[in-house]
Amino acid sequence: MTTLSWTQIARMGLVQMALGAILVLTTSTLNRLMVVEFALPAILPGMLVGLHYGIQLSRPRWGFNSDTRGNRTRWIIGGMVTLALGGFLAAFAVTLFTASFWGALLLSILAYTLIGVGVGASGTSLLALLATATAPQRRAAAATITWLMMIFGIAMTAGVAGSFLDPYTPARLLTVVAVVVTAATAVTILAIAGIEHRVTATRDPDAMPFMQGLREVWAERSTRNFTIFVFLSMNAYFMQELILEPFAGLVWGFTPGQSTSLSGAQNGGVFVGMLTVGIMATGLKIGSLRSWIVAGCLGSALSLIAIASAALPLVPTVVSLGVFNGMFAVAAIGSMMALAAEGRAQREGTRMGLWGAAQAIAAGFGGLTGAAAVDVMRGFQPDASAFGTVFAAEAALFIAAAFMALHIMENRAPAQANMVPGE
Repeated sequence: MTTLSWTQIARMGLVQMALGAILVLTTSTLNRLMVVEFALPAILPGMLVGLHYGIQLSRPRWGFNSDTRGNRTRWIIGGMVTLALGGFLAAFAVTLFTASFWGALLLSILAYTLIGVGVGASGTSLLALLATATAPQRRAAAATITWLMMIFGIAMTAGVAGSFLDPYTPARLLTVVAVVVTAATAVTILAIAGIEHRVTATRDPDAMPFMQGLREVWAERSTRNFTIFVFLSMNAYFMQELILEPFAGLVWGFTPGQSTSLSGAQNGGVFVGMLTVGIMATGLKIGSLRSWIVAGCLGSALSLIAIASAALPLVPTVVSLGVFNGMFAVAAIGSMMALAAEGRAQREGTRMGLWGAAQAIAAGFGGLTGAAAVDVMRGFQPDASAFGTVFAAEAALFIAAAFMALHIMENRAPAQANMVPGE
């Protein structure tokens, strides 16, 4: 059986990097422009981003198909093209809000729908190909490589795009986004071309109705418990996603370029946190995955409390949040993939799809809840206090997730985990 070579794994990492590059603009920069530059309520971008996450509820179906079918390359490329189109339309829609609110809103709804479809098709198909065509002894390293490349793409794009967005003009925004989405699409096509035809991907030979396969997986207690943990922890992880850049603009006076670069700094911290766990846990065998999850959750909570206080410089505390977020995320993914290999054989894709759907629901719900809460509290208290209250609530969720991890997760050795990246 022919499996993925290291070169092919690195090429798939480039696809992950391209995906992250587009997403960071649509979930960070554009919502800041709506809230700060156009004075729109934060719940509006929250609902749009929630829409794109809601559409990703199709992930279990994609995961089930990945267990039974092949020909994933066309869905990876087609999904990326759809994501690129949605990303550009989302940016174009933002520039229309001053001229026609309802026209811009309708175009935004279409754009974020395309973004959700594109992420679901491309990201899940890429994940399935990586999971089924990588040799077992290479999966942990392969997943770490591709995940880190995605985070690198997010951090690099946010940093570089931020430097070109100032001074902000609609034309400058559209130019930057057009360059990013075009480059991401080209990289994807060149990187993924020919890989699937040169490897042998293992698939489940028995045909089974989707709902029957999903019921089998849901009947597993460990799967149900971990789904609940994913939902809780991802609510905490994503609650600040839509309000951090508006917070930087409204409370700290950051420009659009500076706040976009702040997002890059945060994701740079995520990269460092993931790399730290990769070296310490997987390489040096220091600490269990559960321990790293708990440490990451508690560290994230402390960082959020520091951000909420507005007493410390913003950039270092945001970088600290990124580092602990990265520690938590990569250890949680490691545990996820170890659990995905347990239970009924060759249902890894279905379990990953289920957890991906839980993550999507939590990301949309958490982001929307955070944005709505900020809108409500800004009506009767200063901006700093309104944002600070939401950050404090997010810290409490991280603490709850840490306690849940202690109770439901085994003290699993890192070497046993086969980590596979997601979005």
